[in-house]
Amino acid sequence: MYAQFFGGYLLSKEAVTPEQLTSAISHLSDTHIKLGTLAMHKGYMTASEVDEVCFLQTREDKRFGEIALERCYLFEDQLEDLLVSQTPDYLVLGQTLVDMGALTNAELESLMYDYQTDNELQDYSEAMADNTTTARLVENFFEMHQLPVNNYALTYVNLLFNNLIRFVGEDFTPMDPTKIEELEVNYCISQRLSGVAKFTTALDMTPDVAVSFASRYAKMDFDAFDEYVQASLEDFLNLHNGLFSVNMSNNCSVELNLDPPMHEEGPIMKLNETGFVIPVVYPFGTIYIVFEF
Repeated sequence: MYAQFFGGYLLSKEAVTPEQLTSAISHLSDTHIKLGTLAMHKGYMTASEVDEVCFLQTREDKRFGEIALERCYLFEDQLEDLLVSQTPDYLVLGQTLVDMGALTNAELESLMYDYQTDNELQDYSEAMADNTTTARLVENFFEMHQLPVNNYALTYVNLLFNNLIRFVGEDFTPMDPTKIEELEVNYCISQRLSGVAKFTTALDMTPDVAVSFASRYAKMDFDAFDEYVQASLEDFLNLHNGLFSVNMSNNCSVELNLDPPMHEEGPIMKLNETGFVIPVVYPFGTIYIVFEF
């Protein structure tokens, strides 16, 4: 998740423009090889084993390497070798910006140092296996924008960013989170979680962005905004909230109930004083993450 937050860091420092960042981050999926692909390339895992681990990630909030170890598809030394082989994604992003002429090497060196220092980033291969590092990135993200949120919200957003990477693509940048009391919606799906803690969560996007988002998530080529696209978006939100509920039960002994996803009729979605929105920019457009707790 380093590249996503490094991109936001560069924007906050006005080191690059949103257009330059979007162009550069769109190359991440082409240059950053996934762990499963590396494992097959080195002969550590078969394609069917990789597929099984990817499927299990839709049922458990665990990293690819963690599940592969549990299933004995990888040994510890093999996982370490794969992690070392992976190029840190925020370095790839920085190099791309230099190649584009958006940054000089000297500027990149200084920005990376400040970014690593501010976020207390450790060795990349160790950090890839450390959930507390990404949790700290999310916490710093809200603190940087002076938006106080509770631990439930931090846990939720951390998981959502991870699930966007897992199931939609890592080539996104989270923009400034903003407190809101209402949102003018396009196509918006929401889901209520209730129990000891109560949440309302939603994803809003234009129909054309919804087509691209659903195509990536469902791994199908949709060419029109229809009921299949809508069902794919509902499935993503329901899958994510289901994983969040499992985590809350296992880690915090907090039981949550999920209402069925629903379409917000709009054009205005009303929120209480705890509501906020995070725009997330993909090369194909912007999705808006809405959260009320």
